[in-house]
Amino acid sequence: MPERERRKCIRFELPRATLSYKLKNDPSLQDLYLEEFCPISEISRGGICFLSKIIPKLDSYIELKITIPGEPVPLSLKGIVQRIGMYSGMNYSGQIGVQFNPFGDENPEQNYPDILAKIIALEEKFAPPKAKEPE
Repeated sequence: MPERERRKCIRFELPRATLSYKLKNDPSLQDLYLEEFCPISEISRGGICFLSKIIPKLDSYIELKITIPGEPVPLSLKGIVQRIGMYSGMNYSGQIGVQFNPFGDENPEQNYPDILAKIIALEEKFAPPKAKEPE
């Protein structure tokens, strides 16, 4: 029997959206964007997958700035690198999967709740019509 997917959120593409990221585990790099204009493969309420030339370590704490065409302000999110996959396409070495930190305003490591509302609005706009809420 095929393994059932464990994802709890609908994944969808954001056409022409890109991201920049910083790794917060390394004090010498924490204020520098390691890469900019990385293509986004897909996003959900729980995380994001993007292409990268640089491969961060698993469990790295990462800050993302997502630029979406037509949106006036980039989305800023924090998360943890949970998956690294090899990518054989031109110009990129890997596909990076990041799980977003929880949304809330109780501590500085959380993502702002307003950003979750924005992701939900983007999901409604870009998710395929046949996508339904996972069980």
